Amino acid sequence: MDLNFTAEEQAFREEVRGFLRARLPAEISRKVLGGKRMEKSDFVRWQQILNGQGWGAVAWPTAFGGTGWNAVQQHIFEDECAEAGAPMQLPFGLKMVAPVIMAFGNSAQQQRYLPRIIDGTDWWCQGYSEPGSGSDLASLTTRAVREGEHYVVNGQKTWNTLGQYADWIFCLVRTSTSGRRQEGISFLLIDMKTPGITVRPIIMMDGEHEINEVWFEDVRVPVQNLIGEENKGWTYAKFLLGHERTGIAGVGRSKRELHKLKEIARKETANGRLLIEDQRFRDRIAQVELELMALEITNLRVISAEGEKKRAPGPEASILKIKGSEIQQMLTELQMQALGHYALPYVEDGLSADWPGDALMEAYGDHAPALSGHYFNYRKTTIYGGSNEIQKNIISQMILGL
Repeated sequence: MDLNFTAEEQAFREEVRGFLRARLPAEISRKVLGGKRMEKSDFVRWQQILNGQGWGAVAWPTAFGGTGWNAVQQHIFEDECAEAGAPMQLPFGLKMVAPVIMAFGNSAQQQRYLPRIIDGTDWWCQGYSEPGSGSDLASLTTRAVREGEHYVVNGQKTWNTLGQYADWIFCLVRTSTSGRRQEGISFLLIDMKTPGITVRPIIMMDGEHEINEVWFEDVRVPVQNLIGEENKGWTYAKFLLGHERTGIAGVGRSKRELHKLKEIARKETANGRLLIEDQRFRDRIAQVELELMALEITNLRVISAEGEKKRAPGPEASILKIKGSEIQQMLTELQMQALGHYALPYVEDGLSADWPGDALMEAYGDHAPALSGHYFNYRKTTIYGGSNEIQKNIISQMILGL
């Protein structure tokens, strides 16, 4: 197996680098590389720039306005974007609901929703988890009762990411209570401006408002917003989760954080030594780097197979989710350890792009004041998208046959 990139692939990498140098706004890049607070306008602006280049949806087929790039090109693009400090393209529209609409939606739904996703007009969020339905998603209780040409939705969703900005939410709702729990679930697209929807913030340990709970009280949703067949939503949900788990791998972002870790470790400590010279710490860096290299190769294999077989990622996506999330947590832990007691204080003002900074920033980089906040934030990666314990069950049953 030849792991080297071809001349054509290297030329493509240079094309992407040239585009990023010319078109990625410097102020946005500084925010990303410095771990600063991102605004909705930053994500939308970058999506619109990409769409203007024809690169708004690198994983979509050309029939729906995508690039039609192969797996290696997609990997190179995301790798270079992460290294340059480009904002992550929000996955809820592009990588989660869009593949479902392409695969199971009708032509009217595809024509209505997909163009507004790719050009950044519509911001999507996810409505899966509920207070009593997380890993056991099939136990969800949010009800949708059909009344004529509408569904009337009542219930609550939680751990909703960035829903305070969203125009639309894709929801799993219960439309039947007969038979197996999975058989009574449907997949609805709901306009967030519909009367009866309330978004309430959940403030995290770092003081940031990233997640929400969403309440539905007699929300009327047109029947035409149902994806596929009624009571078949569980099939569509699993299809979506395969794409979500592949994206959680986050190889490019982890490579960027690995570089940051090495930069910190090369700073002089209080006794004048370099932490990178400590053999035990250097071994830990080497270990996570090896695991990241293995994840990168595995990720390429999975998305290549997906493209060749024209199917959604299967249970192998669970492997990417587990290792990707564990590596992300390991990198934040090592960064905290590298900074030592300097990592303990969390300076919320340090998330602001115009914060003047202090000696800590001068010594260790402008990401240092917010590092402990990022550390706590990344505790969630092994839970969302299906907890790692559940992913191990999937692997044992569907891959190992246990």
